[in-house]
Amino acid sequence: MGVVLFQLGGPDSLQAVEPFLTNLFSDPDIIDFPLARIARPALARLIASRRADKVGRHYARIGGKSPLRELTEQQAAALERELRKHLDARVVVAMRYWHPLTEDAVRRVIEINSRRLVLLPLYPQYSRTTTGSSLNEWERQFARAGRNHTKIHVIREFYRHPSYLDALVERINEGFERFSSGVRSAECGVRPNDAGTDDVHLIFSAHGVPCDVIEAGDPYQQQIEETMRLAIERGGFLNPHCLCYQSRVGPGRWLAPTLEETIRRLASDAAPNGRRARLLVVPVSFVSDHVETLAEIDLEARALGSSLGIGQFELMPALNDSPRFIQALAELVLARVANSGSQHV
Repeated sequence: MGVVLFQLGGPDSLQAVEPFLTNLFSDPDIIDFPLARIARPALARLIASRRADKVGRHYARIGGKSPLRELTEQQAAALERELRKHLDARVVVAMRYWHPLTEDAVRRVIEINSRRLVLLPLYPQYSRTTTGSSLNEWERQFARAGRNHTKIHVIREFYRHPSYLDALVERINEGFERFSSGVRSAECGVRPNDAGTDDVHLIFSAHGVPCDVIEAGDPYQQQIEETMRLAIERGGFLNPHCLCYQSRVGPGRWLAPTLEETIRRLASDAAPNGRRARLLVVPVSFVSDHVETLAEIDLEARALGSSLGIGQFELMPALNDSPRFIQALAELVLARVANSGSQHV
């Protein structure tokens, strides 16, 4: 059996930033409007050339490349080891906008001669701009390879899965441990956070999407909101908490409030009481460290918090290849194969 893990992908050098962005903005699930098929290639190159320097500076600050390929391949290797306790499985990585691209993953699947596949996008919440885009690209490339009769099982979202929530709660508790008196919650086998951290504000930060995507029926915002609620309930957290969005691109209306607006508000709310806010940012839509967590949150948002007098600013460790998260992925795959009928793409 084959398993395909889908991710965004990221440039593997500073020279790759502009072609990576060109691929991103060439995506019909990202850029779509009347006659877009004709205008999209030129528009993608224009947007990429204008944004390359700014985006490149972000990557330069985190080592000159994205860590996403290495981290996803680590997840794939760990998942394969876990699955092979139960069945003969091979796990392949398919990146949407940089290597290894989806067409590379299709070739790898053909090489290992998998007649049954589980497609697992590493996005806990569904959006047509992420999961939808990855699955659409897979369908195009797989059909082109003439593999239409392979049995396909698709996992479209997993934000409600108990083991995924356990992994998220575990990482939140690890974030609490970075404060002066951090403790873990009852769900992870120890007591809930006490007065040492009950004033720490949990900021759940998700990747933003344009409002018109949500207004067209995309479930992403609702699923993000439910993920926050479920994590708070499962962890038994009594902390104040809120939801915000980051990584906005362009002048249109995007989901709000932004991470920057949220940090400014919390700093302002604390000041009249003579307090210095303590913040723990939970990257709720990301399962791996990449530029949005390492640069946007841990560098830029942290610097903003410091300038506003935030008392302590911490970033929740990403799930990456934590054993609890890998177990969640394995459970998802095994359950999908055991309990679901197949479909063809």
